[in-house]
Amino acid sequence: MFGRAFFTDKPQLRQPVLIEGLPGIGYVANIVALHLISELKAKKFCEIYSPSFQAFSLISREGGIHYPINELYYGSPNSMEKDLIILFGNSQAGDPKGQYRLGNQILDIAQNLGCGFVLTIGGLRREMAPAESRVFCAATDAKTMRAAQGLGAQVMQGQIFGMAGLLLGLAKMRKMSGLCILSETSGLFADVAAARSALQFMCKFLGLNVDYSRLDQAVEANKRILDSFSESTPPAKRRYPSTI
Repeated sequence: MFGRAFFTDKPQLRQPVLIEGLPGIGYVANIVALHLISELKAKKFCEIYSPSFQAFSLISREGGIHYPINELYYGSPNSMEKDLIILFGNSQAGDPKGQYRLGNQILDIAQNLGCGFVLTIGGLRREMAPAESRVFCAATDAKTMRAAQGLGAQVMQGQIFGMAGLLLGLAKMRKMSGLCILSETSGLFADVAAARSALQFMCKFLGLNVDYSRLDQAVEANKRILDSFSESTPPAKRRYPSTI
């Protein structure tokens, strides 16, 4: 059974850029997407449900149930001549066939709205949490990669798993352009600092202006949690807590 998309709006967009923000290593993409949705006051226009989503329900602090879902939002930044389509969700598909179907469904929707560029985000796992997260990139074409390198990105080597990698491969097959932004993280907690590095680079690449103040506050709060934990845990037994 194929996933179902329910539209609450059919926006008319200006050559939109699709930004992927699904959960992954360090929740980097999730954090970036949520911050963009909040700061741009982006509007939800589509919900996607799929039997290929991972088999779980999320529990809120109040004990409520949240089912697996992907959502699409649109925003119109004043600093850009293009609009943004932001993909946000609490699950990727749980199997390869489901990932391909989900990726193609998302790209179908984006292309029907005039999208020609896809930007994916993710965390690049490191053994130790870096003092400052570097950004690594991969692209569908040499021109896009040169532009990213010109802004200070390093070239990604190896493989990019999950929707952050697959979506770009599927986009290239459709002759769409795209860039993957990966920020270094230990991946053991919701890494707001790594998300900030990815967001800053993305904003430079797109010419997008957003307020970082609330994200900066989250970075400091996250740092205080980790610092207090490290002070009370012997180095040989240290484990980073999850903030999810």
